[in-house]
Amino acid sequence: MPSSVMPTSSSPPPGRPAASPLAVSAVGLRKAYGDKVVLDGVDLSVPAGTVCALLGPNGAGKTTVVKILSTLVTPDAGSARVAGHDLAVAPQAARAAIGVTGQFSAVDGLITGEENMLLMADLHHLPRREGRRVVAELLERFDLADAARKPAQSYSGGMRRRLDIAMTLVGSPRIIFLDEPTTGLDPRSRRTMWDVVRALVADGVTVLLTTQYLDEADELADRIAVLNEGRIVAEGSADALKRLVPGGHVRLRFADPAAYRSAASALREVTRDDEALALRLPSDGSQRELRSLLDWLDSVGVEADELTVHTPDLDDVFFALTGRPEPRREATS
Repeated sequence: MPSSVMPTSSSPPPGRPAASPLAVSAVGLRKAYGDKVVLDGVDLSVPAGTVCALLGPNGAGKTTVVKILSTLVTPDAGSARVAGHDLAVAPQAARAAIGVTGQFSAVDGLITGEENMLLMADLHHLPRREGRRVVAELLERFDLADAARKPAQSYSGGMRRRLDIAMTLVGSPRIIFLDEPTTGLDPRSRRTMWDVVRALVADGVTVLLTTQYLDEADELADRIAVLNEGRIVAEGSADALKRLVPGGHVRLRFADPAAYRSAASALREVTRDDEALALRLPSDGSQRELRSLLDWLDSVGVEADELTVHTPDLDDVFFALTGRPEPRREATS
């Protein structure tokens, strides 16, 4: 990891209310399979009612984190609490508060969507009448009512994924783990799934999702943790992470050539575009830097007609933190 790229602070600024209670917290999670270290001291905090995205390349350890937090795997070291329950002491209580949708669908294709849902209601020991009411509501909510009596194997990929999550919600979990929920879906189905996640959080559900899609993390997550080679290498909001890597800048455009020349001669480390009457200054895009720049412009009586902030995108962050893929070499005969 480049020395200039460091995890962001999670402390709230002075004067702001304290953060929400933690739905999920983990400290020092370690896991190895034989000689292969999968997790090497992972710390993670997820406030209640938020979306946290675990972002990382294949083999980074994302799924292992989800398996540990959902009590499917025991860590070699470290501790975790889910819904306030210590997983080492009260795993059953934690299981009662969570729902899990794995990478691979848990849907039984040989039975109908409704039968899949009713099976989950039975597993949660819901009374028959209550179970049918919950199933009917969820099928309607996830736009599956019309297909409820059809075999699940006839469903499209997006429908099966929606059914997967609907099955997870039968037990009314307050914390949901979604392990790469949109892998293999077409763009329309992916956006439908995003709407599903947003609706869950609007209802107060906490979501921890793993993904390799940078746009998905950018769209959905209140906080992103970047996992690489078993370690969290950076953590923060999408905007905060984008400010961690070089390349951010502010662009000032002027209509008045005299104002442009005055600003260009006074500012340091500026890149000029004489044809467009525009100046480019390195900046992390922070409120502090922008305020300083605007105060300086006011102090010298120079007014820019347009100010735009450009920050690196999550692609830049991802490659800065995890390394760029090796270029392909042409085969030689």
